Amino acid sequence: MKTIKMIPNKTQLFNNCLDAVNKQIQRYKAEMDTIKESMVANDVHTDYDEEGSKGELLGDFEKYAKYLDTAQTMKLTLTKIDREHYSESIKFGSIIETEKRYYFIACALGEIKMEDGSSVYVISTEAPIYEKIKGKKAGDTFMLNEKEIEIIEVR
Repeated sequence: MKTIKMIPNKTQLFNNCLDAVNKQIQRYKAEMDTIKESMVANDVHTDYDEEGSKGELLGDFEKYAKYLDTAQTMKLTLTKIDREHYSESIKFGSIIETEKRYYFIACALGEIKMEDGSSVYVISTEAPIYEKIKGKKAGDTFMLNEKEIEIIEVR
């Protein structure tokens, strides 16, 4: 069993998360702009066939608008994290080291790569695993996929 050496720098981790969210926001805005351009281009034609594609474009536009809203909400959530404060018990903003991986309680971003090559799983307080680890401290354990996992460090 490989033990992880140390918890990543919280400010660096925060900045990596913010970069990931900003990239999502840019990507969704770009997709929405492309769809808007396609919708405008389709307005020039009057074929009934293209009415179906307009509806599909509108559906795609709405889908990306929802994605954009979610990404903007994640960004807002990230800004609420106190990067200077460390807690002994797991709560919003905590970084957790277990035997196998790191977790950062922030928003539902998934895996974030760090400069040193390590990975941190960024999860929200809505994630099922959060309910299992909320309030726990270093030395405590929790069950995940029928395996007992030890919390090595909390910051």
